Amino acid sequence: MGMFTQSVEVSCAQNGLPLRLEWQGRTYRLGAEPVRWYERRNWWEEESRAAAGAGAGLVDSEIWRVQARLDGQGPLLTFDLSRHVGSGRWRLIRLHDAQQQRTA
Repeated sequence: MGMFTQSVEVSCAQNGLPLRLEWQGRTYRLGAEPVRWYERRNWWEEESRAAAGAGAGLVDSEIWRVQARLDGQGPLLTFDLSRHVGSGRWRLIRLHDAQQQRTA
C-alpha cells in the first residue's frame, strides 16, 4: 500500500511490546514477534534548535514492524509503526501489502 502517516492506537504489554492495534475502527491482534529499530530523522526541517540533552525522540524515531491479523483471524498484515518517545503517540507509516509481494 505504501508510505503514509496516520494516527493509530496501540496497546502494549507491561514490557512495552505492542500486543494489538486499532486502525480505522478495526482491531488487529499481533500474530508474530514485533521488531524494533531506530531511524534518523531530519529534525532541523521541523525544529530551529535542539535543546541540550534532547536527543531521544528528536534525532531518532522509534519504528516497530508488527504483523497482525484483523480481529485475530485471517492473513497476517505487516505494519510499520512509529512511536513518539515524548508523547507516546503512535503513527502508522507503512502498510505492506502481502498481495503485491512477488516471489523470485
